[in-house]
Amino acid sequence: MVSNRCKMVVRDELKKLGLHFIFMEFGEIEVMESISEEKSEMLKIELRKSGLELLNDKTAILIDSIINTLIEIIYKPGDNLKNNYSKFLSEKYNLDYKSISSFFLEVQGIKIEKFIMNLKIERIKELIIYEDLDILEIAQRLNFSNVANLHLQFKKATGFSPYHFKQMKIKRRGVIKDV
Repeated sequence: MVSNRCKMVVRDELKKLGLHFIFMEFGEIEVMESISEEKSEMLKIELRKSGLELLNDKTAILIDSIINTLIEIIYKPGDNLKNNYSKFLSEKYNLDYKSISSFFLEVQGIKIEKFIMNLKIERIKELIIYEDLDILEIAQRLNFSNVANLHLQFKKATGFSPYHFKQMKIKRRGVIKDV
């Protein structure tokens, strides 16, 4: 629950149920009173209608927090993490990385390293399309060891080189201008 739309939906549903709450970090809400089983079920149903899910299982909450942390790291420019995600996550959640990795795979069905690379690939696409950065700048921003590594990972994931992907963007803009 990061977007304003999601927050608005949750806020409205909690108000309908007469619950008092405060927004915490990414996706977390603290409800001031205890929630009956009936209200909890009603909240779950209404949130599902909007494509949202109420998490109250500790493992699911941990995984959701890890996902939000990874998104923040990947999308925050100038982060000095230098790809040591395992150490960072272990320290942040006070768990050994093997446990974090195991929980993540069990809940998400994907290895955490693959999830991170998928996030990076999506971010590369966005940077190519919207920010007109060259590949070296993107590689540096996303902490790839070098441009060749970025190129390899991008091509493996998309079937295109970053250069070809950028050329497709330019061609699409040309088509739109011609219309």
